Amino acid sequence: MDLTIGDLSRQTGVKIPTIRYYEQIGLLPSPVRTEGQQRRYGPAEVRRLNFIRHARELGFEVDAIRQLLSLADDPSRCCGEVHDITKAHLGEVKAKIARLIALRDELEAMVACDNRRISECRIIEVLADHGECQHRQH
Repeated sequence: MDLTIGDLSRQTGVKIPTIRYYEQIGLLPSPVRTEGQQRRYGPAEVRRLNFIRHARELGFEVDAIRQLLSLADDPSRCCGEVHDITKAHLGEVKAKIARLIALRDELEAMVACDNRRISECRIIEVLADHGECQHRQH
């Protein structure tokens, strides 16, 4: 397989500037180049880029992806570190969900305003004074 960067982009659904960025930061290795300096990619790069894309869709940060790729490059290793990285990410996701639930609840309470005058508006009161919020974390 001898894919151009455009072919790689179409095959993986990753935009060309993003592919170049991943090469720049070392998530993708520098590709083979033709005599005309065009990038060329093979099946290994397709697999790696699909891995990166899917990890990003799941919300993993670049540093975690870098660690996961390094671990994936050594298939004989124990997967305990992979588990630890994923468990830490899950904890971050749960914390974000808790903050979003608090945010949703606060916004629902705010929009319960009965559309009286601005001087009596619950939304304006809460925005002006965080102490009026139901939750402290949002």
